[in-house]
Amino acid sequence: MSTDTRIPAAEVTGVYGALIKAAAKKMIGRVPASIGVLWHHPGVMKDSMGIGRKVEGWHELDPNLSTFAAMASAATIGCSFCLDFNYFMSRNRDVDAAKVREVPRWRDSDVFTPLERRVMEYAEAASQTPPAVTDELSDALLAELGPAGLVELAARVAFMNMSARMNIALGIRSEHFADSCGLPPLATRPAAAPAAA
Repeated sequence: MSTDTRIPAAEVTGVYGALIKAAAKKMIGRVPASIGVLWHHPGVMKDSMGIGRKVEGWHELDPNLSTFAAMASAATIGCSFCLDFNYFMSRNRDVDAAKVREVPRWRDSDVFTPLERRVMEYAEAASQTPPAVTDELSDALLAELGPAGLVELAARVAFMNMSARMNIALGIRSEHFADSCGLPPLATRPAAAPAAA
C-alpha cells in the first residue's frame, strides 16, 4: 500500500471482504491497495461501488464519449487514480486507445471530433468550482446528444467528481493499472502559461 494515503489501509477481511477482493481480481486482475483505505467504512465503499456499477449500466452515451468525459473530469480535478483506472478500463470498453491516452491534453490534440471536444469541454466546465457550464455549450450538446444523453453526461461527470474528490482528499493516487497491462503512458497536460506580470 502506498504510504501517501492519509488513512492507513485496513486489512480487508470477512466474507464481504473476500467478495470485494474476488470481484476486484476478476475486474482488474488484482486488489487495489486503495480498497484498504475505504475498508475503514464498508458502507461508504459498498455504496460508492454500487453507484459505480449502476453508472456503468447507463448507455445513452457512446462508450467513447463516456470515457472521455470521465477522464476529462478526473484530469480537471487532478485525480491520478481515476485517470489511470479509466485508461486501464477503456481497453475492455472498445474505446479508441489512441484517443483515450490523449484526453489529458485534449485541447492541444488533433485526434478528437468536434462532438468529443464539446463533451470534454462540458466535463471540464462541470468540474470547476463553481460549475461553469454555459447555456451555449449545453444547447449544442442537447442538440447532438438529446435530452437523455445530456442528462447521462451530467450524471457521469457528477459521479466522477464525487469519486475523484474523495480519492484526492484521502490521498489515494494512481496504482499504475495501465502500466501493468502494457498501455503506453497517458499524454500529459501542457504546462500552464506563466501569468502576465
